[in-house]
Amino acid sequence: MTGPLWETLPKGWREGRIKNAATVTLGKMLQTKNSGSDVIAPYMRAANVQPDGALALDSVNEMWFGEPELEQLDLRAGDAVVVEGGQGGFGRAAYMAEDLPGWGFQNSIIRLRPHRGFDGRFIAYYLIALRASGFIRAYANAVSMPHLTADKLAKTPLLLPPLDEQRAIADYLDRETARIDILIGEQERLIEMLRERRHALRVNAAVYGTAHVSQVDSPLPWARQLPAHWGVVPLTAVAQLESGHTPSRTREDWWTDTYIPWVSLHDVGNMQGIKYLNDTAQHISDAGIANSSARLLPARTVVLSRDATVGRTAIMGVPMATSQHFAAWVCGPLLDPEYLWVLFADAMQPFFGSFQNGSTIRTIGMGDLKAFRIPLPPLGEQRQIVKFLDQETPKIDAIMAQSERFIELSKERRAALITAAVTGQVDVRTAA
Repeated sequence: MTGPLWETLPKGWREGRIKNAATVTLGKMLQTKNSGSDVIAPYMRAANVQPDGALALDSVNEMWFGEPELEQLDLRAGDAVVVEGGQGGFGRAAYMAEDLPGWGFQNSIIRLRPHRGFDGRFIAYYLIALRASGFIRAYANAVSMPHLTADKLAKTPLLLPPLDEQRAIADYLDRETARIDILIGEQERLIEMLRERRHALRVNAAVYGTAHVSQVDSPLPWARQLPAHWGVVPLTAVAQLESGHTPSRTREDWWTDTYIPWVSLHDVGNMQGIKYLNDTAQHISDAGIANSSARLLPARTVVLSRDATVGRTAIMGVPMATSQHFAAWVCGPLLDPEYLWVLFADAMQPFFGSFQNGSTIRTIGMGDLKAFRIPLPPLGEQRQIVKFLDQETPKIDAIMAQSERFIELSKERRAALITAAVTGQVDVRTAA
């Protein structure tokens, strides 16, 4: 007999539905007002259930429940919880290892309370494997936003091993996934340390020079320890500041069949971690530039996002124009664009937040942009710094890439292990 995860049933196992193993209960719609005799209580929501089967309960929201509702919608050790809806989260499942006294759950959560003879851990692991296989996505309703409704979940196919085998499988997966999770956590901490090391390397080199790169722990403020022969100058003294502009979109000939790269907020995501921007998401025509205050800027102009996502930066690989959401600096003969990019990308990032104004859309104003001051080594030292960082940061990046690959493979191994165990492909009582 075949199913979504299996070709044949292991000996002694049965095929059924989730409703054969657990009571399926959908949570309560969000209630923000007291109807008269309600109590305020914490509740579980979709954000509390993580993709790897863990519960994240640090962020707790509260809402009003009637006391009978709170008794009915309680959360106990042994339950499994499943995310009902949401583009990225529907079908996520987790096991309740402890009671949550006084908690309820929202209607973005479905509670599975196992019947006698069934283990909630096994059910949760099975649903994690089912979601990883892609079955849940294909099975869920998807009119406007996908939903794994309580009715759909209740009818979801489920393997039903004997209880002692369910417990043995769950014990095995608790042990083996914990080992994998420890390894993943170690690699994640290593990556974070490497990011910090990379950032410190670039900041220290940019504001103190390569001779002091390993000697400075706290690189701010610059003026305390700058090399004596460096200066601190207004950025506008060594680079021409250009503000962007968006010409009218009512003229189709300015925006169709065009070829001139035009830097806009559509490009902000691509600027994370890159140095050179060689193309853009949108383009403009010669007529669009000629009939507006936009200007075609030369290659090697340094751009900085000044609205919404503030502080993303890149060097134009080819001549480009920019929207009003960016400031651009055309470097003069005393300033190397690659050195300015390092300052923007690393050393000056802590300052951008203090320059922002606006309650909803964050913006660095032109007055603040004109007031930027930077450390200025001699041009030859700027280029030495850039060369040094071009040699050293790829070494750190390579180690980070290895760790990221290790994490990816470990997660694949974890998913495969869960699937093999809950479908009886591995004898968990003899597996090491």
